Amino acid sequence: MSSLASIKESAERREFLFLQGPPGPFFRLLANRLAERGASIRRINFSGGDRHDWTGDCVNYRGLMSRWPLFLNRILLDWGITDLVLFGDCRPVHKAAIRLAQLRGIHVHVFEEGYIRPDWMTLERDGVNGHALIVRDPEAILAMAAPLPPVPNLPTITADFKRRARDSYWHYHHVFFGKLGFPFYRTHRQGSLILDAFGWLLKFARKAGRDAQAKQTVKCIEGRDFFLFPLQLTGDYQIRAHSPFVTMATAMKYVLESFARHAPPNASLLVKEHPLDSGYLNWRRAIMAKARKLGVEGRVLHIAGGDLEALAEASLGMVCVNSTSGTLALALGKPVAVLGDAVYDVPGVTHQGGLDKFWSQPEAPDARLYDAFRRMLQAKYLVRGGLASKSGVETLVETSAERLLADPTSHATENQSPVKRRPSLSRVA
Repeated sequence: MSSLASIKESAERREFLFLQGPPGPFFRLLANRLAERGASIRRINFSGGDRHDWTGDCVNYRGLMSRWPLFLNRILLDWGITDLVLFGDCRPVHKAAIRLAQLRGIHVHVFEEGYIRPDWMTLERDGVNGHALIVRDPEAILAMAAPLPPVPNLPTITADFKRRARDSYWHYHHVFFGKLGFPFYRTHRQGSLILDAFGWLLKFARKAGRDAQAKQTVKCIEGRDFFLFPLQLTGDYQIRAHSPFVTMATAMKYVLESFARHAPPNASLLVKEHPLDSGYLNWRRAIMAKARKLGVEGRVLHIAGGDLEALAEASLGMVCVNSTSGTLALALGKPVAVLGDAVYDVPGVTHQGGLDKFWSQPEAPDARLYDAFRRMLQAKYLVRGGLASKSGVETLVETSAERLLADPTSHATENQSPVKRRPSLSRVA
């Protein structure tokens, strides 16, 4: 039997249930592709945004969170669900769904932003990020990667910030104005949609000034020995669930305090703002205030733009909580200190000596081991494509459908490999 016929046969026995996806049409298009190949598709909406993004047959859940597990259990049984598909594993509705599906022996497929960007998205069984079962033992990684081909040199997936902004706007627009239809829905996002929108308006209004400021900062940092610290979004579950820090502001203060106490006096620290930060919090003011308090205001700089890759390449190394920016620095051969639970925090790949020692004794990655790790990631845990362009979504739909329709037992076996983990708190000292 040909591989295509095998996939078709397996698809006919599959009942996919989609829960919440990323803002935009990706989940709807993926479901359509799976249906074209013989799979049965089901969908549960939790908000007006979900309903706007789907447009096809679906069920709307309008009940209390306390009743959600029993509702889902009935759905799983009545519809004979074999596969659960969702985006992110830390949302309250998803956490309950994953556990219930596991109890029922249902395959769980979790999408998330790619561990390596911008050309890849994560697609794993049962969990992602700190919940991922990715092998982190160096010897096991080398063994798994040995039969795998080199990472192909493919064209970069196109991206358009305006598309992501448009998809997000309409999704949250319908979340806000669809409250009457979903009275008990509470978004997993932190903060206020109104305040975030106000922050983005201010950010766009100040764009010219911020761009000029970024150019000046780049000039100022030239010729200096500096470390790079890219900020993450406070609302990201990478911070909320997979780090010892309550907010990104707390992480920033921790890093600056360590830098002030232990970094060589000739070293500087460049703190880079996240490009998708709404701008509601004035990071520049907060960073400079903390630097002055610590007596290192002349050695700490802030930038709200700039080319991350160019900055990383010019740096002595990168500090991050668990950002995917770390993989970019590792690919450049730069030392990376991880403060949270990152899938790439592997002995021999990242700095293992704690942040205080990193400033004077940063450990560079083993190029052979990191290459093996990348090949393992891209072959087994990532799918090619993106959410920020039409072509990127089309590619993502095709690669994701192929992965989802493959024999699920093969991937389950892979995820039974031993995992070595350390508590997140041990990584901050």
